[in-house]
Amino acid sequence: MLTLALDIGGTKIAVGLTDPAGELVHKAVQPTPKDHEEEHVWSLVDTMIADATKTAKGAIRAVGIGSAGPIDANTGTVSPVNIASWRGFPLRDRVATAVPGVPVRLAGDAICMALAEHWRGAGRGAKFLLGMVVSTGVGGGLVLDGVPYQGRTGNAGHVGHVVVEPDGQPCPCGGRGCVETVASGPWMTRWALANGWAAPPGADAVTLAEAADAGDPVARQAFHRGATALAAMIASVGAVCDLDLVVIGGGVANSGRTLFDPLRTALANYTGLSFIRGMQVVPAALGGDAGLIGASALVSSVR
Repeated sequence: MLTLALDIGGTKIAVGLTDPAGELVHKAVQPTPKDHEEEHVWSLVDTMIADATKTAKGAIRAVGIGSAGPIDANTGTVSPVNIASWRGFPLRDRVATAVPGVPVRLAGDAICMALAEHWRGAGRGAKFLLGMVVSTGVGGGLVLDGVPYQGRTGNAGHVGHVVVEPDGQPCPCGGRGCVETVASGPWMTRWALANGWAAPPGADAVTLAEAADAGDPVARQAFHRGATALAAMIASVGAVCDLDLVVIGGGVANSGRTLFDPLRTALANYTGLSFIRGMQVVPAALGGDAGLIGASALVSSVR
């Protein structure tokens, strides 16, 4: 039997089928419609579900959904920041109608990433894990005592909105000084440009990482600043949740040592308590498949 897995975000929509071991046996990826019109986006999801269902030939035992958030796990609705027309969109019910007669479970995409890395990736063997995506935003999900922890509404682990600069920049979430305003790719790039980085046209976080690797002092400072903010947040979450491992993926994390070296150095300055001093920070292992594998794990017996 197979699990149908959905990974829905503002940039792409992925639908896959996994076997009981979490191996992807089918995957399809499409860009999220740029107009983000409510039914246009759903029509694409519905078509991709239908294609996967045909491929499965009736062997689907359950459906797991990972969606950009915020979500409401109690009502099964989603309001992704980056899909403007989906506000309180009844995603779980729509999927249940499209795939009748099987269990359907919904979680935030960052929870799914964390669960995937815990099950099949860099987090195997860890009992208290924070999985993070550092990309156009900063997302996170928690696995505590070996199981995903979603909190009251399904949004626990929203670490991108931990405040690291009380008088910092206003955040699109409505707060101020969130780690996302310092450490996400677009915000690091914006800071570098404002502080004298001589960037080529169309520069983004990838270009910034390349410049930092080449020794550009402003680009290096942008990464150091972002890494320090991440370290402060990780130390705080580690102290609250008694973590043993943090797994970081996403486009900014793909810069490798450019991010991880200053992050680990800064983290040592924030982890004075003995019970968090041994907390490890490692790169994610599953890349773009983590969302689908984690969505599958939501309805798997494997935790």
